[in-house]
Amino acid sequence: MSTVAPGARKKQKIRPIKKRAPDASAPDTWTSLSNAIQEIHNHNASNLSFEQNYRFAYQMVVQKQGDQLYNGVNSLVATNIDKLVDAEVKPTFPTTVLGDASQKSPESERFLKAVRSSWDDHIGGMTKLRDLLKYMDRVYVPAAGKLLIWDSGMKLFLEHMLKQPILGHIISAILNQIEAEREGYAINRSAVKSCVDVLLQLQEAYDGPNVYQSSVEPEIIRSSRGYYTREGDALLDSCDAPEYLKKVEDRFASEDDRAHHYLSRQTATPLSQILEETLLTPHLTRVIAMPNSGLDNMLDMDQTDNLSRLYRLFSKVPEGISTLKRAMKDSILRRGTSLVQPTDMDDEGNGEGQPDAAPDVKGKGKGKARAAPNGPSVASKWVEGVLALKDKFDDVWKKSFSSDREIGTACNEAFENIINKNPRAPEFISLFIDENLKKGLKGKSDQEVDIVLDKTICIFRFISDKDVFERHYKTHLAKRLLQSRSVSDDAERSMLSKLKVECGFHFTQKLEGMFIDMKTSSDTMDAYRRHLSKLESDPEFDLIVTIMTSNNWPNTLTQSPPPCRLPESLSKACTNFEHFYLARHNGRRLTWQLGLGNADIRVNFKSRKHDLNVSTFALAILLLFENLGSDDFLTYEELLSTTGMEEPELKRQLQSLACAKFKVLKKHPPGREIDAGDSFSFNNDFTSPMQRIKIGTVASSRVENPDEQKETQDRIDEERRHQIEACIVRIMKDRKHMLHNDLINEVARQLGGRFQPQPMSIKKRIEHLIERDYLERCEDRKSYNYLA
Repeated sequence: MSTVAPGARKKQKIRPIKKRAPDASAPDTWTSLSNAIQEIHNHNASNLSFEQNYRFAYQMVVQKQGDQLYNGVNSLVATNIDKLVDAEVKPTFPTTVLGDASQKSPESERFLKAVRSSWDDHIGGMTKLRDLLKYMDRVYVPAAGKLLIWDSGMKLFLEHMLKQPILGHIISAILNQIEAEREGYAINRSAVKSCVDVLLQLQEAYDGPNVYQSSVEPEIIRSSRGYYTREGDALLDSCDAPEYLKKVEDRFASEDDRAHHYLSRQTATPLSQILEETLLTPHLTRVIAMPNSGLDNMLDMDQTDNLSRLYRLFSKVPEGISTLKRAMKDSILRRGTSLVQPTDMDDEGNGEGQPDAAPDVKGKGKGKARAAPNGPSVASKWVEGVLALKDKFDDVWKKSFSSDREIGTACNEAFENIINKNPRAPEFISLFIDENLKKGLKGKSDQEVDIVLDKTICIFRFISDKDVFERHYKTHLAKRLLQSRSVSDDAERSMLSKLKVECGFHFTQKLEGMFIDMKTSSDTMDAYRRHLSKLESDPEFDLIVTIMTSNNWPNTLTQSPPPCRLPESLSKACTNFEHFYLARHNGRRLTWQLGLGNADIRVNFKSRKHDLNVSTFALAILLLFENLGSDDFLTYEELLSTTGMEEPELKRQLQSLACAKFKVLKKHPPGREIDAGDSFSFNNDFTSPMQRIKIGTVASSRVENPDEQKETQDRIDEERRHQIEACIVRIMKDRKHMLHNDLINEVARQLGGRFQPQPMSIKKRIEHLIERDYLERCEDRKSYNYLA
């Protein structure tokens, strides 16, 4: 037995090489292959053998005939493209030179279809040739540094088909179709798109722009700019503002649609830019200011859709929002200035001889008593006008301008200008709140009350002199509380909380103290009534006293009271209460403010009894007539000496009782004015359909007259001087050393929530503090040191 060692190789049998049939000669091979290629171009590929022709191309590459094969194929492809140009494209060249777009459109459409048909024919042939010549592309082309046969075919099509004048005709045809569609004619979009797709696939150089980018798009942009420049001028001459904006918006939509459907998506951006530069940017101001149709008219007519369109279009261009901001601000300023002229305020706000408040009741056949034409009506008219204007523009800002922050800031600046341009704005806003909290909120839900108060706070924010508002609000609140005229304590406290949020605790500290005093007074009166119940004798009347802490209440109310000599019964009741109060609060002092009080009394007239609500001073006068006969009278001098009132106050009270609407006293001789020689008697014949009558005190307007304004302003200036000094000391105590400009800026910043101090005023206060050794000026004369 024989064995084979491991690793030993078996013997291999060598097979003899089979003889191959001799290959056909190269010329014969190329002749056969070229005939096949021509048949492909003639659309007879179905009659050919793919395997045989593939072998022909293979043999030529193997036999080193690649150059002949490559060049021959390119020559045949070029010849076929030339044939397509002569047979299909040139016969469809547009012949119409003149005429409108509608006449040239059909010819352009046929031409573009012919170009696309030639492309489809060429692509069909190149697809077959690429498959047929795969071996050449894989072996010969890389070695020879040639283009792949497909790429070479694209280059040949570019050179032979897209040459002049064909490319020029293509561009003209595309522009013609675009213009025709812009003019409103229907076109075959697919014809344009099919040709544009061809141009997008052809590049003149590797990694370079395609033919559409290099040749067609620039012409589209150039012609579009000219077209829309002409159209912009034409539309402005023929359209009003809303119509112009509608057409411009339609142009934006149509150009975007055009670019995305049959041009290139990349063309959408330059077309949109052209529209912005031709239809918007040059005409922004003119569109807004168009008479009877511009921005003001849209606002007047509440054209929300047109305003929204205006904003959408203007926001497309850099200058649009700034132009719209200026226009909105100017419109608000014009409207706000025309609300109430200062002369109207003075004429209506300074009339005298009207009751402080008219009764808000109805009489038979008389309707509702009219409000006195004095200050509150002017204040309410102005504030309501500002609120209505603010509501209107807020609504426009939200619905039409998408709550744009820049436009909102411009609107707020305009309202701030309007409000602070009226020197009486703080007083008017306080009066408006006063009217609403007394009767304007009656019957409204809590939500409705909050809406009114929030709107008021909204315009309160614009006031620069918040300390002036505080002074007026404090006075009006005090009167509401003392006269029990507030509709709702909840509304009062809600308003107070809103002011605290806006201005801080210190702003409302004294206002809250007034509420605390009212609560303390109520508790004190309960204790006083329990004290009286322990006495054997019953009081002749109910006495209600409000104890006011002098620091919490306005100085105008707590200053030295006007003199008045009360009847013995009233004086005795006041003395009894004073003894009771001081016994509980040792060390305190009471000052009676009779001018702030009022009384309810029942009076017997000949026809019936009436319940009268009068001031305490008027009560002192009426009680003097209690025991007089119907024919008896008191002279002015007797009333003056008996009551001990000052003459102006006595005249006001007598005018209310004898010369106003409800004449419970008779004046002899009759008249509107009170003279020293007049005499008065009880009007026993007085009649009225109402059981309860409020007799308001005749006074000058509740809006301050010039003298009162000057007095108020002097007090405010004095308070501001103290506040500036306190702020300077507070800052310097913390910093110890500061530059002059830094100190000025810091004081202005800290006091800005109450008022806007002028730099000169701050400088004067600094000088005053230096004189009083609170500060010292440094050697550099530009900074200060704090002196402990």
